[in-house]
Amino acid sequence: MTDIRFGNLSQLNWLWLVAICVVVAALASIWRRRARRQFATSNLVRQALPQKQTIRRLVGTLLVTAAMAMLVVALIDVRWGKVWREVPQKGIEVMFVLDVSRSMLAEDASPNRLERAKQQIKDIVDEMTGDRVGLFVFAGDAKQQIPMTTHYDDFKQSLDEVGPQNVRTGGSRLGTAIEAASHGFLNKSNAHKAMIVFTDGEDQESHPVEAAVRAHTETGVRVFTVGLGDMEKGARIPLRAEGTVGTQQFLTHDGEQVLTKQHGDILRQVASQTEGAYIPAGTKQVNMADVYHGYIARVEKQQFETARINQYEARFQWFVGAALLFVLAEIAVTSWPSRKPMSNATDVDASRVDRMPRASEQAEGRDRSTAA
Repeated sequence: MTDIRFGNLSQLNWLWLVAICVVVAALASIWRRRARRQFATSNLVRQALPQKQTIRRLVGTLLVTAAMAMLVVALIDVRWGKVWREVPQKGIEVMFVLDVSRSMLAEDASPNRLERAKQQIKDIVDEMTGDRVGLFVFAGDAKQQIPMTTHYDDFKQSLDEVGPQNVRTGGSRLGTAIEAASHGFLNKSNAHKAMIVFTDGEDQESHPVEAAVRAHTETGVRVFTVGLGDMEKGARIPLRAEGTVGTQQFLTHDGEQVLTKQHGDILRQVASQTEGAYIPAGTKQVNMADVYHGYIARVEKQQFETARINQYEARFQWFVGAALLFVLAEIAVTSWPSRKPMSNATDVDASRVDRMPRASEQAEGRDRSTAA
């Protein structure tokens, strides 16, 4: 059995237009019949409008309807039969660096900073076509979670599982993460690379600005920073207490709840020193598609190795061809000249005219009868 795929089933909504056209054609046919009966009797209607004309009109309507239906099928992008193709790839390498420390669990950004950052990463990936993406996570140490890849769906699925459990050491060492992530690129030339850091900016003396400048000098990577969290009031850090249900506890120090804020100054310096950009997302929603096209997509692209992809073959042209044939058939059927045989009624009427006495003869006969 042939494996058939449909690329855009939403285009089936155009079938409503086809149905409306059929209904309009049917109503027009009914109206035409009623109009005939008002102006002629049934025997004269058959002489004035032969049955062949009605059949032609019906066939023409069916052919136009079939053509419209074929165009709708072409729009849904029907595919079957797989073929191998060599696809050249061009893009940049983007390394995402995600802070998974406890402070990222603060809920000033809904549902929390970490989940907001994950969604922002997905929004950026959704805008990509051909770029390679990778992921480093960090807290007290850094770890490469996902190597460079172009399989975006797999990347996003792995991203969903990321959390504080992926690092062994607590804390927040941003400089260590930037230095480690700078060595995760496949391209060794000093171009075509971007690093996007998602963090609240908290750092435990790991010198992130110096690490970013060193990475930019050695590898050419441009660092973009996305700051998450409130910069003024801050937010409490929730704890996940095992065995407790329905209670919410927060991180404390010396009996007081710890508040975490976004440290935008550090993130701004990291970006400015590496030809990147600082995006102060804070606690609000940010259109990451604009961030990608406005900043990251401007990094010079490179030609990657050609990929060999096994994909389904598009067959829409078959249905477009069928629609064209139906239209040509409709034109031929409705415009083909019809031969009308000479009516015998004309000869009969002419003979009757010949046998009718002329007006002058009738008048002469009346005069004779009067004289007699």
